[in-house]
Amino acid sequence: MGAVKNKRMPRAVRERQMLDAAVRTFGQRGYRAASMDEIADLAGVSKPLVYLYLNSKEDLFTACIRREAKALTAAVRAGVQPGLPADRQLWDGLRAFFTHTAENPDGWAVLHLQARTHGEPFAAEVAATREELVVFVTQLIAVAAREAHRNPSLPDREVAGLAEALVGAAESLATWANATPGVSAKQAAATLMDFAWAGLGNLMESRPWSGSGPADGLHR
Repeated sequence: MGAVKNKRMPRAVRERQMLDAAVRTFGQRGYRAASMDEIADLAGVSKPLVYLYLNSKEDLFTACIRREAKALTAAVRAGVQPGLPADRQLWDGLRAFFTHTAENPDGWAVLHLQARTHGEPFAAEVAATREELVVFVTQLIAVAAREAHRNPSLPDREVAGLAEALVGAAESLATWANATPGVSAKQAAATLMDFAWAGLGNLMESRPWSGSGPADGLHR
């Protein structure tokens, strides 16, 4: 049974209830399997009211993607305090990311699993959010390299590649952590921080991986 209907409920509150119900349904059942009847019942409203507020199933799904994406990026940005050492900023950002995805598993499923597998324009919505996170992480890595005063000239392209790799790893690890009992957000963040910071530390000290031997010449 859905929530008790309240005809006097403000529109913003009613719409939030619909989106909450939609995120839960899409996240747990998938976009194709989710029905507007199920979403309406869970929200405690009539199906015509859902259509009146959010037009169609496609528009409702898009609204869910946008809301969850905005919440995720806001959580990561809020978790990082400027002025702290670079490693602490990166740690705080990762912990904020994994905490948010752990506390909002249905929202993360909508973003990482559902939106990407149902074509445009859903995938484009997620891609825009991912790019925002990549840019933010790129800035953190660039600051880390230059703060170290050991490799201030780390190429921008290499920094961007590191950010792409880190965000991709975080996405996969978040999905794994949410599906693995006993893995906390802090543990997931620590796993990725250990992995990433070891590599970043070597780069800052001008000790990149050089392949299996001098003949490879990978960094010449």
